[in-house]
Amino acid sequence: MSEERDVLDVDVLFVGGGPAGLAGALRLTQLVEAHNATAAAEGGTPLGDVTVAVLEKASEIGAHGISGCVLDPRALRELLPDYREQGAPIEADVTTDDLYLFTKGGQIRFPFLPPPLQNHGNHVISLGTLEKWLGGLVEATGAYVLPNMAAVDALFEGDQMVGVRTGDKGIDRHGNRKPNFEPGADIRAKVTILAEGVRGSLAKRLAPRLRLDEGRAPQVYATGVKEVWQMPAGRVPKGRVIHTMGHPLDNHTFGGGFIYGMDGDKWTVGFVTGLDYRNPTTDPHGLFQEFKRHPFVARLLEGGSILSYGAKAIPEGGFYAMPRLSWSGGMMTGDSAAFLNGQRLKGVHLAMKSGMLAAETAFAALQAGRFDAETLGAYDRAVRDSWAWKELHGVRNFHQGFERGLWLGMLDTGLQLVTGGLGFGERPMWKPGHERMRTLAQSGAAPVSLEERQRAYDNERTFTKVNDVFHSGTKHDEDQPSHLVVSDTSICATRCREEYGNPCQHFCPANVYEMEPVEGGGLRLKLNPSNCVHCKTCDIADPYQIITWVPPEGGGGPNYVHL
Repeated sequence: MSEERDVLDVDVLFVGGGPAGLAGALRLTQLVEAHNATAAAEGGTPLGDVTVAVLEKASEIGAHGISGCVLDPRALRELLPDYREQGAPIEADVTTDDLYLFTKGGQIRFPFLPPPLQNHGNHVISLGTLEKWLGGLVEATGAYVLPNMAAVDALFEGDQMVGVRTGDKGIDRHGNRKPNFEPGADIRAKVTILAEGVRGSLAKRLAPRLRLDEGRAPQVYATGVKEVWQMPAGRVPKGRVIHTMGHPLDNHTFGGGFIYGMDGDKWTVGFVTGLDYRNPTTDPHGLFQEFKRHPFVARLLEGGSILSYGAKAIPEGGFYAMPRLSWSGGMMTGDSAAFLNGQRLKGVHLAMKSGMLAAETAFAALQAGRFDAETLGAYDRAVRDSWAWKELHGVRNFHQGFERGLWLGMLDTGLQLVTGGLGFGERPMWKPGHERMRTLAQSGAAPVSLEERQRAYDNERTFTKVNDVFHSGTKHDEDQPSHLVVSDTSICATRCREEYGNPCQHFCPANVYEMEPVEGGGLRLKLNPSNCVHCKTCDIADPYQIITWVPPEGGGGPNYVHL
C-alpha cells in the first residue's frame, strides 16, 4: 500500500552528525558564503541560497560521539583557524606521554616514544562535546541539523543517488503499526554525502551494489571499550596521555589500553581489542575489566567512581581497505571510508578532512550544475592529493604487521618508520577478521558461559555488561522491531554452539546476545536489542556473517554525555 511521506528537498545532504558530516557541512556553508560575498562585491553570479542538511540518528548531536580521544587539530585548524577563540571545548593540551608494556603483575615503561605516539601539540577532548559544539556552528549558518532521524535506505533514480529515506516510527516488535505510527520521510538531495561512522549501514548496502570495494582489501576492525571515571580533587593531571600494550592480551591478539587525563579530575580509560582474534571466546568487555585490575591501572582508579561507559568498532584496515569514495550523486567520508590511522590511534582529524574535501567537491558540483560520477570523482582525486592520503599511505602496512604476533609486529612497525611505511614488504590484501576466528577445536579453547564470566565482577571497579550498559545511558523503545537481524537463528543453537561456543555472547560488549535453555533441552538465542550501544561489533565479528545491524527507531541508543 502506497503512503504519503513527507519530502524535504535540499541541495546537499550529510548523513551522520559526527566529525566528518559536521566538518563537511560547515566547510560547505563557508564556501557558499564566501562565493556569494565575492559575487556581490565583484558583480559575479551568486549561488544564492544553498540548502544543507545534516541527518543524525541519535537523540541529539554528540549523543553517539564516543572516542579516545586525543585530537590532532590539523583539520580543525584548517576549518576554523581561531577555533580556541570561538570556544572549542578542549579538555586539555597534552602535557605528558607514556607508553608501557604490561605484564600480568607489572609494567615496563618505554624509555622513548615512537614518533606516531608523540602527542605534543594535540588536545584531549570529549568527542561528543566537540560534536555538539560543531553542530551549533552548523545550525547557526542556517543549515538544517536534524537529530532523531535514522537513514535506512538510499533513494535512486536510475544510477543516480538522489537522497535517503528515514526510518518509520511507531512500529511494534511484531511489525504492526501503533497509534503513533509515522512513516519515514524522503530527504532528496542533489549530492548525498555518507558520514555514518564505522560500518555504516547504508555504506555497507551500497558497496556491493556500486562495486565500491572492488579490488580493495576487506576492512578489518577492532572494538574499543571505554569508561570515564570521576576522581577525587587533585588526582588527575589533565593532559596526561598513557598507552599500553601487552597484558591482558595474548601475543596473537592486536590491541592495547589507553588512559587520558581530562579536565575536572576525570580519567578516560579504555581498551581496544582487534576483531581478527583467533580465540572464539575472546571478550573485549571482559579484557577491559581485566585491564582495570592491573596494579598500575587499579592505582590510578582507586577512590574514583564511574561516570560513563561506551563501546565502538574501529576501522583498522586503512589505506588498502579504502573503497572507491564517490559515485553518481554521492560520496563517502570518515570511518565508513577507512579514514583512520591505526598506528597513531587517531581518526577524528582524518574524518574531518574527508568531510571538508567532500564539501569542496559538492561546492564545485553546485557551481557546475552537474552531479554525475565523473564530476563527483573529483573527490577521489582530491583525497589522493591531500595530506590525509599521504598520512594513510605512510601507515599502509601497520595492522598487517601484527598478524604474526606482538613482537614481530613491533619490529615491523619500527622498520616501517624508517622505510616510509614499507616494513617487511607490501601486504595489500588479507582475509577479513571473522575468517581468522578459529573453532573451539582448532584453538583449544574451552566453552565458557556468559553467566560464568559475569560472576567475576564486583560492580565497583569491574562491571558486568548489563551494569555498564546502564552507565552508557542507552535507551530504546522496547516495543519496536529488533534492529539486530539474525537471518538464521537455527545456526546459533547448532553449528555455532558446537563449532565456536556462541561467540556473540562474548564479543558483544552490551549483553545483547544470550543463549537461554528451552523446554525439553537445548538452547536458543535470546536477543536484548534494547541494550545495544551501537558499536556494530556483532555485524563485523560473527563467523557466519548472519547478523545485520540496522538503525533502530531514530533517537534510540546510547547517550555519551561524558565521553
